[in-house]
Amino acid sequence: MKKVLKILSGVLFVALLVGTFWFLWRKTRPVKILYAIVQPATDTLKQYVVATGKVQPRDEVEIKPQISGIISDVYKEAGETVRQGEVIATVKVVPEMGQLSSAESRVSVAEISLAQTRREFGRTETLHDKGVVSDEEFEQGRTDLQKAEEELQNAKENLEIVKNGITSRYKELSNTQIRSTIDGMILDVPIKVGNSVIQANTFNDGPTIASVADMSNMLFRGNVDETDVGKLHEGMPVKLTIGALQNVELDARLEYVAPKSTESNGVILFEVKAAVEIPEGVFVRAGYSANASVMIQSREGVLTLPESTVEFEGDKTYVHMLTSAEGAEEQTFDKHEVKIGLSDGMNIEITEGVAAGDKIRGVKEEKKKK
Repeated sequence: MKKVLKILSGVLFVALLVGTFWFLWRKTRPVKILYAIVQPATDTLKQYVVATGKVQPRDEVEIKPQISGIISDVYKEAGETVRQGEVIATVKVVPEMGQLSSAESRVSVAEISLAQTRREFGRTETLHDKGVVSDEEFEQGRTDLQKAEEELQNAKENLEIVKNGITSRYKELSNTQIRSTIDGMILDVPIKVGNSVIQANTFNDGPTIASVADMSNMLFRGNVDETDVGKLHEGMPVKLTIGALQNVELDARLEYVAPKSTESNGVILFEVKAAVEIPEGVFVRAGYSANASVMIQSREGVLTLPESTVEFEGDKTYVHMLTSAEGAEEQTFDKHEVKIGLSDGMNIEITEGVAAGDKIRGVKEEKKKK
């Protein structure tokens, strides 16, 4: 039994030793690298400048209150269309007690003054009929009476304004009714019934009652890198792709390239704007993120290679041409200088140094042991 165990141990030791030597021999063998072989192709190359940004209404108006008070009614919601002058909400005036007391006092004083003027005019009229008072004094008395009546009317209207923010004589001009200043769609109504609002003035814009915009007149606003801005100019056609609208590509036209840059996270950017053409049946919401592609160069029917096959050394470019037979065990290549043209990021134009039937070294395909 012991003899059998010794024999087995010896066999295992020899097998382990042979396996180790075989593994080390395999590791020391040189590696053969195979490359994919590509041929130049005739293609059309287009170069684009891409700007990222948003699609927004060209004109968005914030409706502000022209009087202080409390929102009593809201008639419109976001998404509804409105016409210019249409009422969006109404404001109930909360009178200030000092102003209210002063307005009521003014009415009382005007009534007392009018009563006294009427009595005086009555006496003047009687004496004028008897020929005691001249025509001039009579006309002066009538004028004073008219002034007193007008003062009472003004005092009453002032009291109405303090109480209600509106007078019955000018109710169509009331600033307690918040009206849209343009035709368009309501984008947002941030206030609710019961909210307090203050009048827009020199020092305070006041709260926004509603945001209204013309959704048929949209504008793309985006940014391009400083390396690309010199290739753009006003009037260039633009293609817009919107992530939220699949399979929809919108036409636009570049109408503004910023003369001054902005800096974002250390990157110099220039703002661009493009007028968007909205086709019938497509609804574009305000704030959609979008990519704008501006074609700056195009080459048709040119000889191209994948850009990964071209080597750049200083101001020269090279490709590696296959010199061995295709499919041979050993691949051999010759480094060859070429002239390049337009690139679209994937393929590059070859202007000199390569013919249509040449075989060019591509990317590494696999590795084999020799």
